[in-house]
Formats: sequence, C-alpha cells, structure tokens
Amino acid sequence: MSIFRNNEKELGMSLNTKPTLFSNITLWVGCVMLFIDLFLIFIYSDIEKTMGVVQKIFYFHVGTAWNAFFAFFVVFVCSIMYLITKKRIYDVIATVSAEIGVIFTAIVLTTGPIWAKSAWNIWWSWEPRLTSTLILLFIYIAYIMIRHMDAAWDRIAKWCAVFGIIGFLDVPIVYYSVKWWNSRLHPIVVGDEGGGLAPDMLFTMFFSLATMFIFYIILMQKGIRVEKSKIELQHIKTKITDKFSK
Repeated sequence: MSIFRNNEKELGMSLNTKPTLFSNITLWVGCVMLFIDLFLIFIYSDIEKTMGVVQKIFYFHVGTAWNAFFAFFVVFVCSIMYLITKKRIYDVIATVSAEIGVIFTAIVLTTGPIWAKSAWNIWWSWEPRLTSTLILLFIYIAYIMIRHMDAAWDRIAKWCAVFGIIGFLDVPIVYYSVKWWNSRLHPIVVGDEGGGLAPDMLFTMFFSLATMFIFYIILMQKGIRVEKSKIELQHIKTKITDKFSK
C-alpha cells in the first residue's frame, strides 16, 4: 500500500482503479436508457415515408457522430491542459477519449453507407462531409499509433498533445462542410435551416444523443481505470528493474 501511495506521488495522479458508486450508477442508467432508446427508435417514432424502416439507422448515425465530435473536443481540451500543467491525468483522459472517438467515428462511417444506399442509391460518395469525416478517422488512428511508439511517455504525451490540438481542426470542417461546399446530400435537421423531423423523431434523436453520451462516460471511466493499471504496472516494473540493476 505504501508503494501504491509513493507511485501516486511520483506520477502526480491517483491510481485507484476500483469502480466507484458513480460508475456503477452510470452503468445501470446507461443500460436502462439503451432499452428505452431502442423502444423509441423501433416502436415509438414513425416510419419515414420515403426511406422506410432503413431511416431508423439515422438515430445511431447522428448519436455516434455528435459524441465522436465531443470525444475529440475532450482530446483537444485535455491536450492543452497537459501542455500547460504537465499533469499525466490529462494525458490519460485524452488517450481514452481519442480511442472512444475512433470507435464512434468508425460506427458513423459504417452506418452512413447503409443509410446512403437507401437515400442516395449509392454506398459511398466523395462529398465534403463524408470525405472530411474519413480524414478525421485517419487523423485519430494516427494519434493512437503515435501512442504506441517506442519512446519515453512524456515525449509521446507531448507529441500526442500537439497532434490532438491540430487534428481537432478537422471537426469544424466536418460540421460546416455542408454549408461551406453547398452539399445537398446531407440534410440539416437541427438549426435555423433545419426542422425537417417530426416531433417524435426529434425527441428520439435527442434521446439517442443522450444515450450515446452516457455510454461515452461509461467507456471513459473503464478506459481510465485500464490506463491507470497499465501505468502502475509499468512504474512498478521500472522500479524493480532499477533496483536489481544496481
């Protein structure tokens, strides 16, 4: 236990990996919200007249897209905080959030073509939003690859912080690409030019966003615990190696 406390002091962060009451509550809330969300999507909300049942993938598509943006925003903020404070906890949060963002973006680019086939009669179009989203995925895959480079953790953390800040510049490009390049393939459903959803569909969309956000929190908590365990194990290995090498 004393070794554990010493490691926490040296690393400048708590290494407690036990699930908290908040994490347990979040998990149960997420499971309940998921069942409610599925009910809202497949039973409560109306079937779209033009696309039919296929349109219901829209709720998963938009929910994961918006939360992917949020995940990369967290990477952006924590990267700045790490460069300012040099506290490793910000680096850990940025790492986990980037991984979650990649998962959500992969879901976006998987559900998108299914929706596109029904809406546009093609699986893929190199239009601005799809192209910029694919670039966003590659940016943060590269971010994760940098994480696994063979170098000191603080050097990698600094590289990733800079890369995470620069990479986030693609997020507003993805969001505003429809307006900037006047793309007609992606409709605007929320905002001054939107309003194309019926009230039940709009409610279901926002509930799906909230459900995906809860699962982002759940994945974040579990990811941080895993990263802390890795750091603690590596720190113990380093100390043991240093002790026996003397």
